[in-house]
Amino acid sequence: MPELKNILLVEDDPFDVELIITSLAENGITNQVDVLKDGDEVLDYLHCRGEFVDRVDCVPAIVLLDLKLPKVGGLEVLKQIRADKMFKRLPVVILTSSGEEQDIIAGYERGTNAYVVKPVNYLEFVAAIKELGSFWAILNEPPRIRR
Repeated sequence: MPELKNILLVEDDPFDVELIITSLAENGITNQVDVLKDGDEVLDYLHCRGEFVDRVDCVPAIVLLDLKLPKVGGLEVLKQIRADKMFKRLPVVILTSSGEEQDIIAGYERGTNAYVVKPVNYLEFVAAIKELGSFWAILNEPPRIRR
């Protein structure tokens, strides 16, 4: 059985972080979840630099990316990921509370693989996270990313 790759969760709301991690675990998705709270940290994480210099070089299975982040917003983070030859094919799913049409369009124009609006209802939220985790972290076969 292949080794499970990490899920990178970029989310600044501690309540949403806890809910997402709990929802994944309750639904049998056992991938390690690495949590970053602002957009500034994402590229350092991916390139193993700054505070992540000692991190073992492991590209995540998926990036779950909120739009409204401190320092560098989610759309800019996505733009920078897609501009980097090494990570342009890395699966990135925008997971946000914004259902604004301009945000959805901007997300797809910058190369998101999917755009998911966080359900307000708890049971719907848990179901949505289960589907995301099952597909992107387990079923999906992305191309290998090599350094």
